[in-house]
Amino acid sequence: MPDKLNKVLLVVNTHSGRGLTNQKLGQIITRFSEGGNAIVSVHLTQPGQVQEFTQSHAHSFNTVVAIGGDGTFSDVAAGVSCLPEEKRPVIGYIPAGTAIDIATTLALSRNVNSAIDVILAGKTVSLDLGQILTTGQLFTYITAFGAFTKASYATPQDVKKVWGHLAYVVSGAQEVFSIKSRHLFLEYDDGIIEGDFIFGSISNSLSVAGLVKLNPDDVDLSDGLFEIILVKQPMTPADFMDMITSVQQKNFNTDQIQMLRTSRASFTFGEPVDFTRDGEFAGSFSQLVVENKHNAVRVIVP
Repeated sequence: MPDKLNKVLLVVNTHSGRGLTNQKLGQIITRFSEGGNAIVSVHLTQPGQVQEFTQSHAHSFNTVVAIGGDGTFSDVAAGVSCLPEEKRPVIGYIPAGTAIDIATTLALSRNVNSAIDVILAGKTVSLDLGQILTTGQLFTYITAFGAFTKASYATPQDVKKVWGHLAYVVSGAQEVFSIKSRHLFLEYDDGIIEGDFIFGSISNSLSVAGLVKLNPDDVDLSDGLFEIILVKQPMTPADFMDMITSVQQKNFNTDQIQMLRTSRASFTFGEPVDFTRDGEFAGSFSQLVVENKHNAVRVIVP
């Protein structure tokens, strides 16, 4: 179990994907109070307030548990990472969202009791975060532009609750007929790339939107490096099908797709481009600079 699981803060997003009943929340509090011999505090969050609250209050606790979707976990991690290193609590995660890419990457279960078991008896590992230097925003697993990225934040919450992953697929599929290539000038650790791309991401994750899976051998969550994926516009239906097949086979080095590794990246476009950050809208940028925050937080895993 974590070093001192005696003061626990539960940060609960009641608006996330699959929601959380009062009864289930009561069970969670009981598990930590009795099984973990902990003093438990609960904060019910509102969208946009999680990082600030966590940054202001987390230093008083040994463990902070994010209960919600990836956005909740991301904001909790961002808040903790802003504290002096000696005051940062460890972070637990009880997934209750739609895509839960972070939970997939960390091998955490959707089952509440199983997730609590991990927090009570698991181990901690270091986790890199990313920072968008252009705005100061932090992210846990991805920032991206282009095809299908809008679906993660534009799909209505009530639709996500009913349809789960399918909501992203249906919403994203509507973009197929309006995909626009973006001319990108990319500077990264090993050089420069220039070209036209319909999608680009910089991530520290094994899963993107719950659908795209990376090979575990290609991703180290605490090596100080991101994975960049760039996708070119398919010219024919056959190109599109080849691209889908490559993604399914976790092959990200083809004529249409390439994957790079870097600790820092600068994206420059000829016009403002919309970016997503951990499933939320990050803003529109003509230039965006991202840097790896190495071993920024400690997370409890199986």
